[in-house]
Amino acid sequence: MNDQAEALRHLVRKHDRREVEKTTRVVTITSGKGGVGKSNFSLNFALALRQFGKKVLLFDADIGMANIDVLMGISSPSSLYHLLKQQKTIWDIIQEGPTGIHFIAGGSGFIDLLELSPEELAYFSDQIGKLHGEYDYILFDTGAGLSKETVQFITAAELTIVVTTPEPTSITDAYALIKMVKAMDHDVPFKLVVNRAENQKEGKATADKIALVAERFLQTSLPLLGIILDDSNVSRAVKRQSPFLLSYPGTAASRDVAAIARQFCNEPAPVAGASGVKGFLHKMFRLTK
Repeated sequence: MNDQAEALRHLVRKHDRREVEKTTRVVTITSGKGGVGKSNFSLNFALALRQFGKKVLLFDADIGMANIDVLMGISSPSSLYHLLKQQKTIWDIIQEGPTGIHFIAGGSGFIDLLELSPEELAYFSDQIGKLHGEYDYILFDTGAGLSKETVQFITAAELTIVVTTPEPTSITDAYALIKMVKAMDHDVPFKLVVNRAENQKEGKATADKIALVAERFLQTSLPLLGIILDDSNVSRAVKRQSPFLLSYPGTAASRDVAAIARQFCNEPAPVAGASGVKGFLHKMFRLTK
């Protein structure tokens, strides 16, 4: 048995067995278009949650353009691809990142999830089910836009965080994504993160603009989770292949992401049994029948 997989298995099960019954919150992070900093937010948000003492698994579900491992400068010998093809178990593909977050790398070039055979889908679901109660949060970083696999993750998760910027095209695409999901008659709760805002005023105006249109035309509430100011240190960290929260902990973007994570941690936990990994899998099965 792979030594790393064995070590990770014991690490996530080391806590008191009574805690295994806790609810794992399953969250999808997405965007209407690429280039808004979604994956960078996902990574640093996961790190910030970890700094608040939460156990986090970051799942790179951007099958075609996976880059979470690249942002950390970590080489990934195993990925989602190996799990979907039944070549490895869930414990084999979980890797440890900075500050103790766990992550699963995406598999570039893999066919979309809707083309999995029933046997492959059953294996995937069984393996994901083993994570029940092992983490406080499982974050799925999906591809930008509304691909078939992204729809699966959005509609199966407990909550979807939509990342946008103040740019008009980003705002339009974020609204279009939410509209398309609602048009499929899915009751999905969304929250908004405005990235790369020039200041708090611009970020709030952007959030208000989308929320107003969503409420008026979609009868959908779109609460603002937080605003991240435009920060040159973010691009510097990307070039260094190091998360900005760790490379530049005192910078504006790091403070903003930490504030978002703090607020998220303080939100009421969902009703036990209404969501979590089991609820996620139930919805995944329903969606693929």
